[in-house]
Amino acid sequence: MSGHSKWATTKHKKAAIDAKRGKLFAKMIKNIEVAARTGGGDPAGNPTLYDAIQKAKKSSVPIDNINRAVKRGSGAEAGGADYSTIMYEGYGPNGVAVLIECLTDNRNRAASDVRVAMTRNGGSMADPGSVSYMFTRKGVIVVPKGDKLDEDTVLDAVLDAGAEEVNDLGDTFEVISEATDMVPVRTALQAAGIDYDSADASFVPSVQVELDVDGARKIFKLIDALEDSDDVQNVFANFDLSPETAAALDEDE
Repeated sequence: MSGHSKWATTKHKKAAIDAKRGKLFAKMIKNIEVAARTGGGDPAGNPTLYDAIQKAKKSSVPIDNINRAVKRGSGAEAGGADYSTIMYEGYGPNGVAVLIECLTDNRNRAASDVRVAMTRNGGSMADPGSVSYMFTRKGVIVVPKGDKLDEDTVLDAVLDAGAEEVNDLGDTFEVISEATDMVPVRTALQAAGIDYDSADASFVPSVQVELDVDGARKIFKLIDALEDSDDVQNVFANFDLSPETAAALDEDE
């Protein structure tokens, strides 16, 4: 799971950059709207909506924007779009497998955006199923480190709820579970008084491709281009970075 852990760390760093551009806010609002449309506008009875709202609040999305998204999604307010989830598969530089999760009201635009980003940045599209078999759907909960919070404390809180492992990512802990166990694991953290930043159903790679600094720069350029599309919600890739490579990339920033 080491490759995924480093990937999660990188995603966490990128979140701050995306927020400055406003793109992350817009994508979180879209997630809230879709969750409310799918499962209703009451977070207490809709865990997906609860987690989407929690993540948006943690990222400082204005509460008015969150409330309006819930109303649009639940039908209490007009203006909601009809979004569809689409998964695209492909390969990036150095044979890195890439899954691109889109949430869009225009399939043609989403497909075009993904294809252009891939072909202009050393990637290629792949047939459905040719990449996705290398990933498993998992629940991923990110827990910020507190002064007295250690890995054993987090593990003790979540083990009986279905957590599979806890990874130390430096500034945060990452709790991995089956996707179907994510809500009980998140609930167990809350019951233990442990704060968390986000709880998402994510695609975790079963096999990783080790990248050097040049390869890592190329894959991040591709991911940046994909995530620049308003229709792209998440990008999952199966690369692995050594501590030395990760440190060299940090120096680039």
